Amino acid sequence: MAEQDCIFCSVVTGDVRAEIVFQDDRCIAFRDINPQAPVHVLIIPREHIESLDDAGRGDEPVLGHILRVAARVANDEGLTESGFRTVINTGAGAGQSVLHLHLHVLGGRPMHWPPG
Repeated sequence: MAEQDCIFCSVVTGDVRAEIVFQDDRCIAFRDINPQAPVHVLIIPREHIESLDDAGRGDEPVLGHILRVAARVANDEGLTESGFRTVINTGAGAGQSVLHLHLHVLGGRPMHWPPG
């Protein structure tokens, strides 16, 4: 998928509207339009990385950063005491439907194991 066809790249540029809950120079966090929990936020790097499998050594700083942002978002959303789940789906078989690396932050209801 070309970056110009990526919906998440369009969120980064502002061409597609999203309910943004956090942003900085490396990533954007916004509410999922099809939430699977009362709190369901996606965190994406501003730079297009297709999947976790496509991330390289040079992407390690942004990968660590989005994990820290996930904790911050969860705290801001009031999930610290009840807990939250973070998920990165990689590939169609794992449920990745948008080919731009994204981390899900889910919470606000009990989470069961194993997931789906």
